[in-house]
Amino acid sequence: MGNICRSPTAEAVFRARIEAAELGQNILIDSAGTHDYHIGEPPDARTQHAASRRGYDMSMLRGRQVEVADFRRFDYVLAMDHANLAILQRLRPHDAESHLGLFLEFATGHEAREVPDPYYGGADGFERVLDMVEDAAEGLLQHIRKGRI
Repeated sequence: MGNICRSPTAEAVFRARIEAAELGQNILIDSAGTHDYHIGEPPDARTQHAASRRGYDMSMLRGRQVEVADFRRFDYVLAMDHANLAILQRLRPHDAESHLGLFLEFATGHEAREVPDPYYGGADGFERVLDMVEDAAEGLLQHIRKGRI
């Protein structure tokens, strides 16, 4: 939504996975929100704190809003929940070929398909988001390695 909790977490985690796989030169990663709440702002301090405890650096990330051009710039446009997916479906140009879906469709260790928004909850919510995102990031990396979209 605002690009300060879930999406930057996914960006940081997936970027770390891609760098570890030595694919950083080949894969463009960026996160964006569907709303314009926090454009130009860093990720939520609680998000950054939880991520840093697991070794992820989010300090350089800044919130931005999704653009129509993103559907042509990226092979995958992934939402954290169905509400944001519905917004993306409305924004997507009819001729866009990018894969549009939920990030957790790539998770193998979680049955849930939506990443809950931790913004109004406690610290355990940010940890739960990290658990889910780490699972999905690994699944997405494996999916990309197999050459499927």
